[in-house]
Amino acid sequence: MAKHVVIGAGSIGATVARLLAEQGETVRIVTRSGSGPEHQLVERVAADASDPVGLSELACGAEVVYHCANPPSYTTWERLLPPLQTAAIAAARANDAVLALTSSMYAYGPQPGGRMDEHTPMAAVGRKGRLRRRMWEQALGSGVRTVEVRGSDYVGKDANGIYPLLIEPALRAGRAAWITGHLDQPHTFTVNVDMARALLTLARDERAWGRAWHVPSPPAVTIRDLARRYAAAAGAPPLKLIQLPRFVLRAAGLVVPIAREMAEMDYQWYAPFHVDATETAETFGLTATDLDTAVRDEVG
Repeated sequence: MAKHVVIGAGSIGATVARLLAEQGETVRIVTRSGSGPEHQLVERVAADASDPVGLSELACGAEVVYHCANPPSYTTWERLLPPLQTAAIAAARANDAVLALTSSMYAYGPQPGGRMDEHTPMAAVGRKGRLRRRMWEQALGSGVRTVEVRGSDYVGKDANGIYPLLIEPALRAGRAAWITGHLDQPHTFTVNVDMARALLTLARDERAWGRAWHVPSPPAVTIRDLARRYAAAAGAPPLKLIQLPRFVLRAAGLVVPIAREMAEMDYQWYAPFHVDATETAETFGLTATDLDTAVRDEVG
């Protein structure tokens, strides 16, 4: 019997499981492939986490269920995320466990001035933002003790973000990086280990339950500045960046589904995007990892 059940073994789920194990806590991590960190206190289980009955059985005796699963492609969100959410809620309810949800800033939609704090209204107009809002409202209305932790785009060791997708391939090839976003607009990036630590802290504190909180993150930086930091950490010359015209992605979206899904969220990259986590930091004593430390860890 594990005290903690973690759904998903991506950047966040694996880190949550590892941190719990390092604290001496027993963990069961559930993925389709049975992947996850290797540790004597971590049990890796291959199962369909979208099966409410099966997941409820796997969560037997758990004090917390951490929902950290996120389909890798936007095109599958509408099909895969709702069943996962429903199963996670069922597992928490069946075992009287706290449900800790990993989420993003999508539910807010575009905001005047691009600044969002923990009390910004959820006003998303895109499909993925509306889906995130519905999922949170579903958890709130379920009667389980729940908390949602929201962060921005991830940086840090093993993060699946701008570095492995855009920066690292360009650095390795010695070529320019094509960027789908404004190069000089400030954007908050969240360190993935800070998201994991926030999930652990807030799941254990009843003051956090019943609402959403933001992950304390480093001050916003531009893509140009972030790329410079990555190049410096890699010991490489400054990387040439080419800003892809905004219409290109939108035009491609007329025929390419993933381009259409990405274009729906491009407002985050063409205007200031600031995540304010002051209330979370002051209430729970959480702080952000230094951005350059996270960059060095990611570059390795």
